[in-house]
Amino acid sequence: MSDIKHPAVQQDIKISCLDPWGRTVEVPTTLGYRENDPYAVSLTFHSGAGDVEWVVSRTLMLQGLAAPAGEGDVKIYPSIDEDAKAVAVFDFSSPDGRLIATADSREVQTFLGKSFSAVPVGSESQHLDLDALIADLLGSSFDAE
Repeated sequence: MSDIKHPAVQQDIKISCLDPWGRTVEVPTTLGYRENDPYAVSLTFHSGAGDVEWVVSRTLMLQGLAAPAGEGDVKIYPSIDEDAKAVAVFDFSSPDGRLIATADSREVQTFLGKSFSAVPVGSESQHLDLDALIADLLGSSFDAE
């Protein structure tokens, strides 16, 4: 199993976001995938105020490259930017606000391809450490003997 702090797959990309004045701002972002959390991918936005991490379903990210996907806090859908380039649109909502961000679809596809090489679709459950998950949920009172 890979360590939770060290993703099995990591890729740095630039994501475009709109600032409060409607200007496009490029935000360095790291996409991460860990074998011990095989159903999820992380997007870590790096800003001067600190890092902000969102975790989304790997399946949702894949589906969102081809068609609108997601409900609630995270929606992902394909689009075309002003340069006629295919982009993935990430629409994040929280009680603190909303962020709409775009990423080059090819970069997202490349990242997902690497994640599928690390853990193929259908084999995710083989990479879960259920004893560790239960121990985390129950605290130190659980003995996984």
